[in-house]
Amino acid sequence: MPLKNKANHEFRQLRVKIFLRTIAMLVISASIVYITYSVLLRGNFANLMMALLQNIFGMDYDAALNLYDRIFRSHMDAIILLSILVVFICLLSVFLHWITRYFEEINKGMETLLQDAPGEISLSPELLSIERKMNIAKHTFDRQKSDMLISEQKKNDLVMYLAHDLKTPLASSISYLNLLRDEKQISEELREKYLSISLSKAERLEDLINEFLEIAKYNLSTITLQYREINLTRLLEQLVYEFQPILEEKGLTCRLVAADDIMLNCDADKMQRVFDNLLRNAVVYSYDQTEITIEAERGDSGVTLQFSNHGGTIPKEKLERIFEQFYRLDTGRGTDGAGLGLAIAKQIVALHKGTITVASRDGLTVFTVTLPVL
Repeated sequence: MPLKNKANHEFRQLRVKIFLRTIAMLVISASIVYITYSVLLRGNFANLMMALLQNIFGMDYDAALNLYDRIFRSHMDAIILLSILVVFICLLSVFLHWITRYFEEINKGMETLLQDAPGEISLSPELLSIERKMNIAKHTFDRQKSDMLISEQKKNDLVMYLAHDLKTPLASSISYLNLLRDEKQISEELREKYLSISLSKAERLEDLINEFLEIAKYNLSTITLQYREINLTRLLEQLVYEFQPILEEKGLTCRLVAADDIMLNCDADKMQRVFDNLLRNAVVYSYDQTEITIEAERGDSGVTLQFSNHGGTIPKEKLERIFEQFYRLDTGRGTDGAGLGLAIAKQIVALHKGTITVASRDGLTVFTVTLPVL
Protein backbone atom coordinates (compact mmCIF):
# COMPACT_ATOMS: atom_id res chain seq x y z
CA MET A 1 0.00 0.00 0.00
CA PRO A 2 1.44 3.43 -0.97
CA LEU A 3 2.48 5.62 1.94
CA LYS A 4 -0.10 8.35 1.15
CA ASN A 5 -3.01 5.90 0.87
CA LYS A 6 -1.92 4.15 4.05
CA ALA A 7 -1.89 7.46 5.96
CA ASN A 8 -5.38 8.29 4.66
CA HIS A 9 -6.64 4.89 5.75
CA GLU A 10 -5.11 5.17 9.22
CA PHE A 11 -6.73 8.54 9.98
CA ARG A 12 -10.08 7.83 8.33
CA GLN A 13 -11.85 7.35 11.66
CA LEU A 14 -10.52 10.66 12.97
CA ARG A 15 -11.47 12.47 9.75
CA VAL A 16 -15.02 11.07 9.85
CA LYS A 17 -15.45 12.04 13.48
CA ILE A 18 -14.28 15.63 12.86
CA PHE A 19 -16.59 15.88 9.84
CA LEU A 20 -19.62 14.66 11.79
CA ARG A 21 -18.93 17.00 14.69
CA THR A 22 -18.51 19.93 12.31
CA ILE A 23 -21.87 19.14 10.71
CA ALA A 24 -23.44 18.88 14.17
CA MET A 25 -22.05 22.29 15.12
CA LEU A 26 -23.43 23.87 11.96
CA VAL A 27 -26.86 22.36 12.61
CA ILE A 28 -26.84 23.56 16.22
CA SER A 29 -25.73 27.03 15.16
CA ALA A 30 -28.44 27.29 12.51
CA SER A 31 -31.06 26.04 14.95
CA ILE A 32 -30.11 28.55 17.65
CA VAL A 33 -30.10 31.44 15.15
CA TYR A 34 -33.45 30.36 13.73
CA ILE A 35 -34.99 30.08 17.19
CA THR A 36 -33.63 33.49 18.15
CA TYR A 37 -35.00 35.04 14.98
CA SER A 38 -38.39 33.40 15.37
CA VAL A 39 -38.73 34.41 19.03
CA LEU A 40 -37.69 38.04 18.48
CA LEU A 41 -39.69 38.70 15.33
CA ARG A 42 -42.64 36.33 15.35
CA GLY A 43 -42.91 34.81 18.78
CA ASN A 44 -44.39 35.91 22.07
CA PHE A 45 -41.26 37.84 23.01
CA ALA A 46 -42.84 41.21 22.01
CA ASN A 47 -46.01 40.51 24.03
CA LEU A 48 -43.90 39.47 27.01
CA MET A 49 -41.81 42.63 26.91
CA MET A 50 -44.92 44.83 26.50
CA ALA A 51 -46.53 43.18 29.51
CA LEU A 52 -43.41 43.68 31.61
CA LEU A 53 -43.18 47.39 30.70
CA GLN A 54 -46.86 47.99 31.45
CA ASN A 55 -47.15 45.95 34.66
CA ILE A 56 -43.77 46.51 36.28
CA PHE A 57 -42.96 50.04 35.13
CA GLY A 58 -46.58 51.28 34.88
CA MET A 59 -46.26 52.45 31.29
CA ASP A 60 -49.30 52.78 29.02
CA TYR A 61 -49.53 50.69 25.84
CA ASP A 62 -48.33 53.37 23.41
CA ALA A 63 -45.33 54.33 25.54
CA ALA A 64 -44.39 50.67 26.04
CA LEU A 65 -44.72 49.95 22.29
CA ASN A 66 -42.62 52.98 21.44
CA LEU A 67 -39.87 51.90 23.87
CA TYR A 68 -39.95 48.32 22.57
CA ASP A 69 -39.57 49.55 19.01
CA ARG A 70 -36.61 51.76 19.90
CA ILE A 71 -34.82 49.08 21.86
CA PHE A 72 -35.53 45.87 19.93
CA ARG A 73 -37.17 46.31 16.51
CA SER A 74 -34.89 49.13 15.36
CA HIS A 75 -31.80 47.03 16.35
CA MET A 76 -33.08 43.66 15.21
CA ASP A 77 -30.24 43.10 12.70
CA ALA A 78 -27.61 43.83 15.35
CA ILE A 79 -29.35 41.54 17.84
CA ILE A 80 -29.44 38.66 15.33
CA LEU A 81 -25.80 39.27 14.38
CA LEU A 82 -24.80 39.35 18.04
CA SER A 83 -26.67 36.11 18.70
CA ILE A 84 -24.90 34.45 15.77
CA LEU A 85 -21.54 35.68 17.06
CA VAL A 86 -22.21 34.43 20.61
CA VAL A 87 -23.33 31.04 19.33
CA PHE A 88 -20.29 30.79 17.03
CA ILE A 89 -17.84 31.68 19.83
CA CYS A 90 -19.39 29.17 22.23
CA LEU A 91 -19.45 26.32 19.72
CA LEU A 92 -15.97 27.19 18.43
CA SER A 93 -14.66 27.02 21.99
CA VAL A 94 -16.22 23.58 22.44
CA PHE A 95 -14.87 22.43 19.07
CA LEU A 96 -11.32 23.65 19.78
CA HIS A 97 -11.39 22.04 23.23
CA TRP A 98 -12.36 18.77 21.61
CA ILE A 99 -9.63 19.03 18.94
CA THR A 100 -6.87 20.06 21.38
CA ARG A 101 -7.73 17.06 23.53
CA TYR A 102 -6.08 14.90 20.87
CA PHE A 103 -2.91 17.01 21.00
CA GLU A 104 -2.93 16.75 24.79
CA GLU A 105 -3.11 12.96 24.51
CA ILE A 106 -0.23 12.93 22.01
CA ASN A 107 1.78 15.27 24.25
CA LYS A 108 1.15 13.00 27.24
CA GLY A 109 2.23 10.01 25.19
CA MET A 110 5.43 11.82 24.18
CA GLU A 111 6.17 12.59 27.84
CA THR A 112 5.69 8.91 28.68
CA LEU A 113 8.05 8.04 25.84
CA LEU A 114 10.74 10.54 26.90
CA GLN A 115 10.49 9.73 30.60
CA ASP A 116 10.86 6.02 29.89
CA ALA A 117 7.80 5.28 32.02
CA PRO A 118 6.72 1.62 32.27
CA GLY A 119 3.68 0.29 30.44
CA GLU A 120 2.16 0.83 27.02
CA ILE A 121 1.12 4.24 25.65
CA SER A 122 -2.66 4.46 25.27
CA LEU A 123 -4.50 7.02 23.09
CA SER A 124 -8.05 7.45 21.78
CA PRO A 125 -9.22 4.90 19.19
CA GLU A 126 -9.07 7.62 16.49
CA LEU A 127 -5.31 7.94 17.17
CA LEU A 128 -4.60 4.21 16.97
CA SER A 129 -1.99 4.70 14.24
CA ILE A 130 -0.03 7.24 16.32
CA GLU A 131 -0.39 5.04 19.41
CA ARG A 132 1.03 2.06 17.52
CA LYS A 133 4.01 4.07 16.23
CA MET A 134 4.72 5.50 19.70
CA ASN A 135 4.72 2.04 21.24
CA ILE A 136 7.04 0.77 18.49
CA ALA A 137 9.38 3.70 19.24
CA LYS A 138 9.11 2.94 22.97
CA HIS A 139 10.02 -0.69 22.44
CA THR A 140 12.92 0.39 20.22
CA PHE A 141 14.21 2.75 22.91
CA ASP A 142 13.84 0.03 25.54
CA ARG A 143 15.77 -2.39 23.37
CA GLN A 144 18.49 0.19 22.71
CA LYS A 145 18.71 0.91 26.41
CA SER A 146 19.06 -2.81 27.10
CA ASP A 147 21.78 -3.07 24.43
CA MET A 148 23.60 -0.12 26.00
CA LEU A 149 23.47 -1.81 29.40
CA ILE A 150 24.82 -5.01 27.88
CA SER A 151 27.56 -3.04 26.13
CA GLU A 152 28.43 -1.31 29.39
CA GLN A 153 28.54 -4.67 31.13
CA LYS A 154 30.90 -5.98 28.45
CA LYS A 155 33.17 -3.00 29.04
CA ASN A 156 33.15 -3.79 32.74
CA ASP A 157 33.92 -7.42 31.92
CA LEU A 158 36.82 -6.24 29.77
CA VAL A 159 38.30 -4.35 32.71
CA MET A 160 37.79 -7.39 34.92
CA TYR A 161 39.45 -9.76 32.47
CA LEU A 162 42.30 -7.34 31.90
CA ALA A 163 42.88 -7.10 35.64
CA HIS A 164 42.69 -10.87 36.10
CA ASP A 165 44.61 -12.07 33.05
CA LEU A 166 47.35 -9.46 33.18
CA LYS A 167 47.79 -9.54 36.94
CA THR A 168 48.62 -13.25 37.21
CA PRO A 169 51.75 -13.39 35.00
CA LEU A 170 52.84 -9.93 36.14
CA ALA A 171 52.57 -10.84 39.84
CA SER A 172 54.42 -14.11 39.27
CA SER A 173 57.21 -12.39 37.36
CA ILE A 174 57.60 -9.73 40.07
CA SER A 175 57.75 -12.42 42.77
CA TYR A 176 60.61 -14.30 41.12
CA LEU A 177 62.50 -11.10 40.37
CA ASN A 178 62.17 -10.12 44.04
CA LEU A 179 63.58 -13.48 45.02
CA LEU A 180 66.56 -12.91 42.74
CA ARG A 181 67.11 -9.48 44.25
CA ASP A 182 66.70 -10.45 47.91
CA GLU A 183 68.36 -13.85 47.93
CA LYS A 184 72.09 -13.27 48.26
CA GLN A 185 73.27 -16.87 48.49
CA ILE A 186 71.54 -18.48 45.52
CA SER A 187 72.89 -21.20 43.29
CA GLU A 188 73.49 -20.58 39.63
CA GLU A 189 71.03 -23.35 38.78
CA LEU A 190 68.24 -21.76 40.86
CA ARG A 191 69.05 -18.33 39.48
CA GLU A 192 68.69 -19.69 35.96
CA LYS A 193 65.39 -21.30 36.88
CA TYR A 194 63.97 -18.09 38.35
CA LEU A 195 65.11 -16.05 35.36
CA SER A 196 63.58 -18.59 32.99
CA ILE A 197 60.23 -18.46 34.82
CA SER A 198 60.27 -14.65 34.92
CA LEU A 199 61.00 -14.49 31.20
CA SER A 200 58.23 -17.00 30.47
CA LYS A 201 55.72 -14.95 32.48
CA ALA A 202 56.83 -11.74 30.79
CA GLU A 203 56.37 -13.33 27.37
CA ARG A 204 52.94 -14.53 28.43
CA LEU A 205 52.09 -11.00 29.49
CA GLU A 206 53.18 -9.73 26.07
CA ASP A 207 51.01 -12.36 24.34
CA LEU A 208 47.95 -11.30 26.34
CA ILE A 209 48.46 -7.64 25.51
CA ASN A 210 48.82 -8.52 21.83
CA GLU A 211 45.59 -10.53 21.98
CA PHE A 212 43.66 -7.62 23.45
CA LEU A 213 45.05 -5.32 20.77
CA GLU A 214 44.14 -7.90 18.15
CA ILE A 215 40.46 -8.12 19.12
CA ALA A 216 40.26 -4.32 19.23
CA LYS A 217 41.69 -4.18 15.72
CA TYR A 218 39.18 -6.66 14.33
CA ASN A 219 36.31 -4.70 15.87
CA LEU A 220 37.16 -1.69 13.71
CA SER A 221 34.86 -1.36 10.73
CA THR A 222 37.59 0.39 8.71
CA ILE A 223 39.85 -2.66 8.50
CA THR A 224 40.61 -3.71 4.93
CA LEU A 225 41.39 -7.17 3.60
CA GLN A 226 44.29 -7.91 1.28
CA TYR A 227 42.75 -10.47 -1.08
CA ARG A 228 44.86 -12.89 -3.08
CA GLU A 229 44.38 -16.40 -4.39
CA ILE A 230 45.94 -19.09 -2.23
CA ASN A 231 46.20 -22.86 -2.28
CA LEU A 232 43.99 -23.77 0.68
CA THR A 233 45.11 -27.41 0.70
CA ARG A 234 48.78 -26.44 1.02
CA LEU A 235 47.93 -23.91 3.76
CA LEU A 236 46.13 -26.57 5.83
CA GLU A 237 48.94 -29.08 5.31
CA GLN A 238 51.44 -26.53 6.59
CA LEU A 239 49.20 -25.82 9.59
CA VAL A 240 48.96 -29.50 10.54
CA TYR A 241 52.74 -29.85 10.21
CA GLU A 242 53.41 -26.87 12.50
CA PHE A 243 51.09 -28.31 15.16
CA GLN A 244 52.79 -31.71 15.32
CA PRO A 245 54.78 -30.97 18.52
CA ILE A 246 51.64 -29.74 20.30
CA LEU A 247 49.62 -32.72 19.07
CA GLU A 248 52.26 -35.20 20.27
CA GLU A 249 52.15 -33.78 23.80
CA LYS A 250 48.59 -35.15 24.19
CA GLY A 251 49.00 -38.15 21.90
CA LEU A 252 46.69 -36.62 19.30
CA THR A 253 46.63 -37.14 15.56
CA CYS A 254 45.31 -34.74 12.96
CA ARG A 255 43.86 -36.01 9.68
CA LEU A 256 43.36 -33.67 6.73
CA VAL A 257 40.64 -34.57 4.24
CA ALA A 258 40.81 -32.24 1.24
CA ALA A 259 41.12 -32.43 -2.51
CA ASP A 260 44.42 -31.45 -4.08
CA ASP A 261 44.90 -27.77 -4.80
CA ILE A 262 41.68 -26.21 -3.51
CA MET A 263 42.06 -22.56 -4.46
CA LEU A 264 40.57 -19.77 -2.34
CA ASN A 265 40.53 -15.99 -2.78
CA CYS A 266 41.01 -14.43 0.67
CA ASP A 267 43.33 -12.53 2.98
CA ALA A 268 45.80 -15.34 3.60
CA ASP A 269 47.33 -14.00 6.83
CA LYS A 270 43.99 -13.38 8.52
CA MET A 271 42.45 -16.63 7.31
CA GLN A 272 45.47 -18.54 8.61
CA ARG A 273 44.73 -16.96 12.00
CA VAL A 274 41.21 -18.44 11.84
CA PHE A 275 42.45 -21.96 11.10
CA ASP A 276 45.17 -21.66 13.73
CA ASN A 277 42.62 -20.66 16.41
CA LEU A 278 40.22 -23.44 15.47
CA LEU A 279 42.90 -26.13 15.50
CA ARG A 280 44.39 -24.81 18.74
CA ASN A 281 40.92 -24.88 20.32
CA ALA A 282 40.43 -28.48 19.12
CA VAL A 283 43.77 -29.51 20.67
CA VAL A 284 42.95 -27.93 24.04
CA TYR A 285 39.53 -29.57 24.39
CA SER A 286 40.26 -32.98 22.82
CA TYR A 287 40.56 -36.13 24.88
CA ASP A 288 44.05 -37.63 24.90
CA GLN A 289 44.85 -40.24 22.27
CA THR A 290 42.04 -39.10 19.93
CA GLU A 291 41.92 -37.83 16.36
CA ILE A 292 41.23 -34.32 15.08
CA THR A 293 39.80 -34.09 11.57
CA ILE A 294 40.04 -31.16 9.18
CA GLU A 295 37.82 -31.42 6.11
CA ALA A 296 37.75 -28.94 3.21
CA GLU A 297 35.42 -29.06 0.23
CA ARG A 298 34.95 -26.70 -2.70
CA GLY A 299 31.37 -26.23 -3.94
CA ASP A 300 29.64 -24.05 -6.49
CA SER A 301 28.88 -21.29 -4.00
CA GLY A 302 32.06 -21.42 -1.93
CA VAL A 303 34.37 -23.41 0.30
CA THR A 304 33.28 -25.31 3.41
CA LEU A 305 35.71 -26.35 6.12
CA GLN A 306 35.04 -28.48 9.21
CA PHE A 307 37.26 -28.88 12.27
CA SER A 308 36.14 -31.91 14.32
CA ASN A 309 37.47 -33.14 17.65
CA HIS A 310 36.46 -35.70 20.28
CA GLY A 311 35.96 -34.24 23.77
CA GLY A 312 33.27 -33.36 26.24
CA THR A 313 29.91 -32.43 24.72
CA ILE A 314 29.41 -28.67 24.96
CA PRO A 315 26.04 -27.75 26.55
CA LYS A 316 23.63 -25.72 24.45
CA GLU A 317 23.83 -22.66 26.69
CA LYS A 318 27.62 -22.59 26.26
CA LEU A 319 27.41 -23.12 22.50
CA GLU A 320 25.36 -19.92 22.25
CA ARG A 321 28.15 -17.94 23.93
CA ILE A 322 31.19 -19.69 22.54
CA PHE A 323 32.06 -16.87 20.09
CA GLU A 324 31.77 -14.12 22.71
CA GLN A 325 34.86 -12.15 23.61
CA PHE A 326 36.65 -13.38 26.75
CA TYR A 327 34.36 -16.40 27.08
CA ARG A 328 36.05 -19.65 28.11
CA LEU A 329 34.40 -23.04 28.00
CA ASP A 330 36.20 -24.43 31.03
CA THR A 331 38.25 -22.16 33.26
CA GLY A 332 39.30 -25.16 35.31
CA ARG A 333 41.17 -26.90 32.48
CA GLY A 334 44.34 -24.95 33.05
CA THR A 335 44.14 -23.05 29.77
CA ASP A 336 45.76 -19.64 29.99
CA GLY A 337 44.14 -18.02 26.95
CA ALA A 338 42.15 -14.83 27.26
CA GLY A 339 39.09 -16.30 25.56
CA LEU A 340 39.65 -14.29 22.37
CA GLY A 341 40.60 -16.90 19.77
CA LEU A 342 37.10 -17.86 18.62
CA ALA A 343 35.91 -14.26 18.84
CA ILE A 344 38.74 -13.20 16.53
CA ALA A 345 37.98 -16.11 14.18
CA LYS A 346 34.35 -15.04 13.89
CA GLN A 347 35.36 -11.43 13.18
CA ILE A 348 37.70 -12.47 10.38
CA VAL A 349 35.18 -14.84 8.78
CA ALA A 350 32.51 -12.11 8.93
CA LEU A 351 34.89 -9.70 7.17
CA HIS A 352 35.16 -12.29 4.39
CA LYS A 353 31.31 -12.37 4.14
CA GLY A 354 31.32 -15.92 5.47
CA THR A 355 29.84 -17.74 8.45
CA ILE A 356 31.20 -19.84 11.29
CA THR A 357 29.03 -22.19 13.37
CA VAL A 358 29.54 -24.89 15.97
CA ALA A 359 27.70 -28.09 16.88
CA SER A 360 28.42 -30.55 19.69
CA ARG A 361 26.79 -33.93 20.20
CA ASP A 362 27.80 -37.28 21.70
CA GLY A 363 31.32 -36.06 22.48
CA LEU A 364 31.97 -34.77 18.95
CA THR A 365 32.40 -31.03 18.43
CA VAL A 366 32.41 -29.63 14.90
CA PHE A 367 33.25 -26.07 13.85
CA THR A 368 32.03 -25.28 10.34
CA VAL A 369 33.41 -22.36 8.30
CA THR A 370 31.70 -21.37 5.06
CA LEU A 371 33.44 -18.88 2.75
CA PRO A 372 31.78 -17.58 -0.40
CA VAL A 373 33.42 -17.49 -3.81
CA LEU A 374 34.69 -13.97 -4.43
